[in-house]
Amino acid sequence: MGIKSFEGPRKGQQLDTNQSLKVSDYMTRDLITFKSTQSVEDVIDTLIKYKISGGPVVNDKNELIGIISEGDCIKQISDSRYYNMPTENNSVEKHMVKNVETIDGNLNVFDAAAKFLESKRRRFPIVEDGKLVGQISQKDILKAAMQLKGHNWK
Repeated sequence: MGIKSFEGPRKGQQLDTNQSLKVSDYMTRDLITFKSTQSVEDVIDTLIKYKISGGPVVNDKNELIGIISEGDCIKQISDSRYYNMPTENNSVEKHMVKNVETIDGNLNVFDAAAKFLESKRRRFPIVEDGKLVGQISQKDILKAAMQLKGHNWK
């Protein structure tokens, strides 16, 4: 049995070539970042205050050195309770992920979407010339897809 809902190619409905599909056009540039010396409790307060699930950790030169997430914070809380240890004096550096995968700002948003599916990550930092310049999240990819809705995606 054939496909009943196929309408065939639609004429006149082309993707505007001026409309960009690059990650850099949809990434967040105004980031909430953390320092490796901050306490995990400070990170938790910030995550709750700004309703975010994590963020990049940078040094004084704005170079990416890690990422800390809600999961990293929950693990620290769970471990401290299990071992009956105080939660004070626990720096971000001890709990952040140090081996951070980044993506290129010139990457196509749909290639970035595929990368999200492969890696099971929620965010990817974008680094240029060694400096953190932005971050793309799964939500940013969804926003890009909704803006491009109705176009032929090639």
